[in-house]
Amino acid sequence: MQALRTVRTGLAALRQSYRSAMDGHAALKWTLSALAWLPLGIFVTEYGLNVKAVRGRSMQPTLNPDDSPWRDIVLFDSYSVRLAQEYNRGDIVALKSPRDSKLIVKRIVALEGDVVKTLPPYPDAEVRVPKGHAWVEGDEPFRTEDSNRFGPVPLGLIQSRLAFILWPWGRMGPLGRPLIPRHDAQVGSPDWRRGKAELEREKWRQSRVTVASRTDASSPARRRDADAADAETAVSSAV
Repeated sequence: MQALRTVRTGLAALRQSYRSAMDGHAALKWTLSALAWLPLGIFVTEYGLNVKAVRGRSMQPTLNPDDSPWRDIVLFDSYSVRLAQEYNRGDIVALKSPRDSKLIVKRIVALEGDVVKTLPPYPDAEVRVPKGHAWVEGDEPFRTEDSNRFGPVPLGLIQSRLAFILWPWGRMGPLGRPLIPRHDAQVGSPDWRRGKAELEREKWRQSRVTVASRTDASSPARRRDADAADAETAVSSAV
């Protein structure tokens, strides 16, 4: 008991000395507090949620459509990719380009075992996605550099999933699924045309992919029949 009291007394004296030293050094106290929280901030940024602005036109009209004067600001979800390792057809993801390591944005069109009907300039008419890879494309096929140029990409290059548009307000909403025409949208209105066009693009993307059966491929990635089409879109930090 005497030893325990001695330890407690020593700790109390140490805390008192720390407080006395910090009282006259506010800047030092703030710096030490910031350093204490720094590892948590890095972990959340790398493996949690992050907000970034997306630039480029290769994901149009899903991101940065021509009729919007703003760059889209999007919530990036790193947890589902880097920790949970969830990869789904139709997900819009940020990945390192296999050519120059630049961070780009694409849509997962196919996963391992799937057979994809490719687009020019890919040399083969069809390709089976190898194990541990994904086939990614841009939503705007004439303005994108994607798997049709550099082939299937390793899943390890995928950094995060784009989960939600935060800005502009008029386009706020979840990403990954095709836009469904509003039931109250007037036939022929911009909302109606936009929804119909996105559904047609999704049908076209799905028609190019033969999904692997469970006996053909055993991947830890979850497989969700979804919209597939992505875009080369560079990412910049959100303001």
